[in-house]
Amino acid sequence: MDSFFFNITDTSYKVTGNRVDISNGIVFINTKEDFTLALKNLDRMLILTIMIEGSLTIKDLLENQSYTSTQSDLYLSSRQDIFIESKGEVFILFIADFFLKRYRSSNPNEPIDFLYDKLQQEVSLEKIGSQPLDALSLHIIHKIIQATPNMQSIRCEHEVIELMIHRFSVMDIVDKSINQEEIQLAQKAKKILLANCVSPPTIQILSHLCATNESKLKKAFKSVYHTTIYGYIQKLRLEKANLLLKDRLLNIGEVAKKVGYKHQGHFSKLFFEHYGVYPKDLLKK
Repeated sequence: MDSFFFNITDTSYKVTGNRVDISNGIVFINTKEDFTLALKNLDRMLILTIMIEGSLTIKDLLENQSYTSTQSDLYLSSRQDIFIESKGEVFILFIADFFLKRYRSSNPNEPIDFLYDKLQQEVSLEKIGSQPLDALSLHIIHKIIQATPNMQSIRCEHEVIELMIHRFSVMDIVDKSINQEEIQLAQKAKKILLANCVSPPTIQILSHLCATNESKLKKAFKSVYHTTIYGYIQKLRLEKANLLLKDRLLNIGEVAKKVGYKHQGHFSKLFFEHYGVYPKDLLKK
């Protein structure tokens, strides 16, 4: 049985049709035409599917189940008998577990460690998460596809890591050592904030809505989500702005006001600090 990552010893940049081997353990497929792909391997891999336009279906023939993707979805698989069918413009990134292994830490709650450990189990295909397609993802994908020939493999690998950081950062991985009461309390507060991130309640009101006191809520939220309530609100606002920028219907000032910031300059500064790129750069064609 062949490996999907057949470029085991040769780490050079290779282009074969719509398939690109960036380096050992990283492959992407980018096409605007309908296509199909059958995988029957024993590779342990992540599969990040990003539908720019159209839809994509993945059939897991081992477990007889099917997934449909119309946005940005992350799957993992430690043994494959799958069939991928895409209709429209798609970008699919395949990342081998041995590539992830380079970036593991000693913390099982870090996304890389969590995903790597999951890949060591016997999973035919599991959908880890689904996110709307945002402007920054499109920006990074464009850089991956348009990487200049000079040191192409290194440039592409760098951009792939940037895409991984961005997509993995939205994952909520809860430390199992945290007690269930704190997890439920933090999740209840998160649900309220998700619905009201532009005009969020004060911590006093949020505590009342969660039937607890401020001190207990702040402690539980920090334990579960590793940030303050204020920091999380800011993260949600910037994520919403990132989605609005993808649609290109509003200018930067309008996007800033839409997500709760009065001053465009302040918004741009916060956006850069969070994503490493200014909003204006995401609007460039």
